[in-house]
Amino acid sequence: MSDAKMIMFVEYLKLHKISLEQDADRLEQLKQNFEGDYDSEEYENLVLDDYYNTGELIATLHLLSVAEGILEKTY
Repeated sequence: MSDAKMIMFVEYLKLHKISLEQDADRLEQLKQNFEGDYDSEEYENLVLDDYYNTGELIATLHLLSVAEGILEKTY
């Protein structure tokens, strides 16, 4: 992969990270303000969405770290 493509990929990952962080904030707000039954399917789905989002954020942070590391290497 060329440096230009890697830089574009890193920029995409940075934007995706921001989006996932915004989603995390939104999901946390929804969980905090939830007024229904915590044993309901609705709340369970909300918690699962939060878990999935957290996993995506962890994976994105990892890929971003690896990509930035590759760009910093001198050959």
